[in-house]
Amino acid sequence: MSDLRQYRKLHSIRMISHLIRKWWNLELAFADDKGYTLDHLDGKIFPSKNEMCSKALFTKEGFRRCNDSIKVVRDRLRSSRKRTLLVHQCHLGFDVVASPIYFGDTMAGFLFTGGAYHEEPNVTGRNDLFRKVREFAPTDAETLNTAFKAVPRLSARELEHLSALIEYGAQEVMRYHAEHQSSGTSAKSSDQPRHKFAEIIGDAPAMADLFRLLEKIVRSESTVLIHGESGTGKELIARAIHFQGPRAKKPFVVQNCSAFNDNLLESALFGHARGAFTGAVKDQKGLFEIADGGSFFLDEIGDMSAALQVKLLRVLQEGTFTPVGATKPVNVDVRIIAASHKDLTKMVERREFREDLYYRVNVLKVSLPPLRERIDDLPMLVSHFLKKHNLASEDGQGMRSPRVSEAALAGMRNYHWPGNIRELENEIERLIVLGGDDPEIGPHLLSQRIRNVATNPAVAKVATRSTERTGTLREVVESVEAEVIAQGLIRTHWNKSQLAKELGISRSNLIQKCNYYGLDKKD
Repeated sequence: MSDLRQYRKLHSIRMISHLIRKWWNLELAFADDKGYTLDHLDGKIFPSKNEMCSKALFTKEGFRRCNDSIKVVRDRLRSSRKRTLLVHQCHLGFDVVASPIYFGDTMAGFLFTGGAYHEEPNVTGRNDLFRKVREFAPTDAETLNTAFKAVPRLSARELEHLSALIEYGAQEVMRYHAEHQSSGTSAKSSDQPRHKFAEIIGDAPAMADLFRLLEKIVRSESTVLIHGESGTGKELIARAIHFQGPRAKKPFVVQNCSAFNDNLLESALFGHARGAFTGAVKDQKGLFEIADGGSFFLDEIGDMSAALQVKLLRVLQEGTFTPVGATKPVNVDVRIIAASHKDLTKMVERREFREDLYYRVNVLKVSLPPLRERIDDLPMLVSHFLKKHNLASEDGQGMRSPRVSEAALAGMRNYHWPGNIRELENEIERLIVLGGDDPEIGPHLLSQRIRNVATNPAVAKVATRSTERTGTLREVVESVEAEVIAQGLIRTHWNKSQLAKELGISRSNLIQKCNYYGLDKKD
């Protein structure tokens, strides 16, 4: 029998869970074909905001009675020929709204919620409720009265809406199971891609090529070089290679080579012996030793000094290194995954990067496309980041479900995204905060740099033509220069003094270039 746990992360299920929690303070749950609540089997208890339910679920006898009630629901659903939704009163008299989940002719379980009234009990019913609660949780009358008043109440119309949501959720599980059963794949998310790198979002042609390459790379243990602009997700790719590969159960260690100066980086990578330098009061393992048996992701390897490049080359060739201040070499077995946003080939030509090291790390090369070259993935990425930043917790508490308007999406499509996926994620997080409780995020909330592209055709034109390195040498140089200035103006919010300082030219020179390329904000 299929495990229903995997369907808890379906987007539709998470949305239903959020809605019934927001509207009625109820909790959504799955039960299996035996009538066991899956959360309880996992050692988790999420009672609805009903103090009576909490008292029951957190006592031994009350917990037993609650589970017995759910098993009765299972029996009633299984005996029904109609396979339709059921509203059943639990041992305390609260509504349990449940819809069966059938895979073929077999009931795999059901989706349900409980803990509310749709009919107000009379005095006898209320006294009977208090008596039952006192049987497993002795409680004074005042506390019981307060808890009784706070029990969620549903009108007939609200019960109808709740029932429709529960039934829809069960139908979504059955539909998704049927679709993926035929293709032989598992269903863990409504956005589950057709490849095993679920954390990598995108289905543009460039991404399809990437996934095919990764499928081959993860089966090997060769050194990998990942090249891509800043923000394209190089570490995400490195993690996928490690955790889908043969070393998945071993350590995955990350170090950015531009984060430290030479001395600190050498100590971090290779460790040091006691007394090697001031402050070295004890032997310290390096990251290579910590990563032994696993993978070591060296980000921005192009920023590593020539001296450290020599030591890294020795590790790659011989699997050995000597900690700072030590005399005894250390042997390690580490898979290196290196990354850089710089063109290492050109760095080798300029003698800024060792040629022998380049060929050692460039065994398998992965080139990540910038966002502007996979702009068709933008709606999918926007949806992914909306869900990611709307969820305050794994079970969806605090989730909102705004959507980005078509006008806002159009504005985002026109933007060049120099910061790539990282910049997009930051923008979405910003939009969620500024959008408040509005159900739709409009173009007026977009960052000024993005709106400027929509209102300044010259900037959009520069961004578009900058990717086309064709024409005479002068045209190519001007295209690159125009791109650098255009993106700099957006980044500095048209502060030409600041940008001129960054570019190392005079402000008057920058103004002349802006006029030449038609990059005046007033236009």
